[in-house]
Amino acid sequence: MPSLTRARPTLLATGTAVAGLLLGMVSGGTSHAADDASCRPDGLYQTPGVSVPYCSVYDSEGREKMGADHQRRVIGYFTGWRTGKNGEPAYLAPDIPWDKVTHINYAFGHIDKDNKLSVGSDSEKNAATGMTWPGVAGAEMDPSLPYKGHFNLLNKFKKQHPNVKTLMSVGGWAETGGYFGDDGKRVNSGGFYSMATNADGSVNQAGIDTFADSAVAFIKKYGFNGVDIDYEYPTSMKDAGHPADFGISNARRGGLVKGYAALMKSLREKLDKAGAADGKHYLLTVAAPSSGYLLRGMETFQVQKYLDYVNIMSYDLHGAWNEYVGPNASLFDDGKDAELAAANVYGSQQYGGIGYLNTDWAYHYFRGSMPAGRINIGLPYYTRGHKNVQGGTDGLWGKAAASSCPAGSGLTKCGDGAVGIDNLWHDKDDNGKESPAGSNPMWHAKNLEKGIVGDYVTKYGFPADTKLTGTYARKYDSTLVAPWLWNAEKKVFLSTEDETSVAKKADYVVDRGIGGTMVWEMAGDYRWNAAKGQYEIGDTLTSLMYDKFKAAKPYGAKVSNKELPAKAVNIGVEFGDFKLGDSNYPITPKVKITNNTKTTLPGGTEFQFDYSTSAPGNA
Repeated sequence: MPSLTRARPTLLATGTAVAGLLLGMVSGGTSHAADDASCRPDGLYQTPGVSVPYCSVYDSEGREKMGADHQRRVIGYFTGWRTGKNGEPAYLAPDIPWDKVTHINYAFGHIDKDNKLSVGSDSEKNAATGMTWPGVAGAEMDPSLPYKGHFNLLNKFKKQHPNVKTLMSVGGWAETGGYFGDDGKRVNSGGFYSMATNADGSVNQAGIDTFADSAVAFIKKYGFNGVDIDYEYPTSMKDAGHPADFGISNARRGGLVKGYAALMKSLREKLDKAGAADGKHYLLTVAAPSSGYLLRGMETFQVQKYLDYVNIMSYDLHGAWNEYVGPNASLFDDGKDAELAAANVYGSQQYGGIGYLNTDWAYHYFRGSMPAGRINIGLPYYTRGHKNVQGGTDGLWGKAAASSCPAGSGLTKCGDGAVGIDNLWHDKDDNGKESPAGSNPMWHAKNLEKGIVGDYVTKYGFPADTKLTGTYARKYDSTLVAPWLWNAEKKVFLSTEDETSVAKKADYVVDRGIGGTMVWEMAGDYRWNAAKGQYEIGDTLTSLMYDKFKAAKPYGAKVSNKELPAKAVNIGVEFGDFKLGDSNYPITPKVKITNNTKTTLPGGTEFQFDYSTSAPGNA
């Protein structure tokens, strides 16, 4: 863990980790009452006047209770669309390694036209609530439940594994600003953007209340333990998120962060009130971006106090949205990132020469205002990749510029993404054509590495006699903690994860007291099928993390590494006046300190803040 030091504040802060300044700015709410209040995680907002049953989820140290063999979280995203009904390999609730995970996030619900949480109309075609899988072992429905589909099976298996919690995840890349109707077509409704923020940038509290009330009712109806918000992205950075949403999102940029904060506060308070009535604490979590570019527009991420924990999306750090070839999810920076070098980040005084496209940077950003145990780092069980790579070392830090960009991408310049057999999970552009991305489940990448054409390729549209061109040689950079496949003949670079990198990341989690890991998505994990001589869907990487974590020491449960004063003056601290878009760096907010006591603070009063070493020295 980073050490913490005392320092006087500057009211004009610069640097990539202004979140570090938040440490000392939560005052007047840190004392613990008896019973359930003693279980409240350090720094978690407490809804006024509500006796929240924290001890139903947390122990007396404020650490989450997950079972004796789960000292750290292993959170898996379980997607609703891998049903097998289209002929492709299915990933259903029976395929989840229930003994190895601690939480399952169901992806995704959406915000409907009435600002309510929804998974679409009830029908036998609805994967969440209506679909069935006759003849599939383990997928028999629990007849005691009034709904079918994935939700039925998740609750069926939870009865057998009561320590595993499920959360309803809302949004995602494609459904943050809209949703897919029952006909499969996307409805550009505004989603999170319009539900939380009005057209003039003000907070849409009515929309927020409608959504939050529906979310509480939804998780109670379908047996979830909480809500996970995957809002991509409530940032002031222009053209962030899905291009189809830009017409709605860009006009609201100046108010998105305020709307996001109001949404989180409302959800927290409504979940707490429901939990008090039901005798159990409901979780509120988010999937947060990890790129410094996006985070610098999220105003020091001040919603952290409302969250049980944050899942850092420390992946998609490089990909075919631009020409720079690099790892999808490196653990560290090596000072050679071509994208950062081109933007002069390494030479910029404001960035302190620190690279911000890696997991370690993102962890320290959030550690500035949260205990290590309320942070989980993300791992991708999928690849990203380029073709026609020029330069670099075995493709790493090379370039791959495309002559044109996918329809609807919102890009005028983009990278030359891998296609065909190197892009098995075919995403489509707005014209229905394959969108080049090099996106593959990790089990397919392992087969490419071994020169194997799996028998499943026909289900993805490839002929049975498909042959591989060139050799996919595994490469590994120990500084970055990043493996990749390099096909020198095709000039294809595929960023991967495997046992080596995942073990290093698990060790990183243990050594720093981090809460655990989150993976997108579980269907990408692999196992070796000796009978078929190929890799298939499995749980090799998840099992590795479980084994690393089961004997680990408890995670870090305190914001500060030093003893804080027993008493705190009740003051309020607000950051404001952030600049928008590319003008927002260096970060120069105004800090407003409000005296909430009934005593005049005498002249010469000294304010001290906990200042984290997660911020660069020039902050």
